[in-house]
Amino acid sequence: MKIYLDNCCFNRPFDDQKQLRIKLETEAKLKIQEDIRLGSHQLVWSYILDYENSMNPFRERREQITKWRAYSQADIEENKEIVDIATRISQHGIRKMDTLHIACAITAAADYFLTTDDGILKNAMHIQGIIVTDPIGFIKEVIS
Repeated sequence: MKIYLDNCCFNRPFDDQKQLRIKLETEAKLKIQEDIRLGSHQLVWSYILDYENSMNPFRERREQITKWRAYSQADIEENKEIVDIATRISQHGIRKMDTLHIACAITAAADYFLTTDDGILKNAMHIQGIIVTDPIGFIKEVIS
């Protein structure tokens, strides 16, 4: 199964773990990463993950997230198809950077797009060509 984790997902373990939702999403995300390392899932990477991660002001976080690139089975570069898909998705009120992440996942034929971004999750029903969910939803649906 091919999955794409957006930058919000990769950053979740660095968020304040005092909130129950964040703690649960972190635990689910760590389980998913473990499964990626074990080869149960294929990770999709993209140029937009590289770009967004490079903007992270925290060096340690940037370096930890960059290490996940080595586990990816696909690395998507920008092309016209991605820009076209992102443009269509943006009509549903999703931010430009987020639409590029989703378009990369769709172009890579990923089965799931995982995010902790409420704006994306709220508009998930408008996104076609991929299942959009959070790490907890993924665990509940896929991992038994």
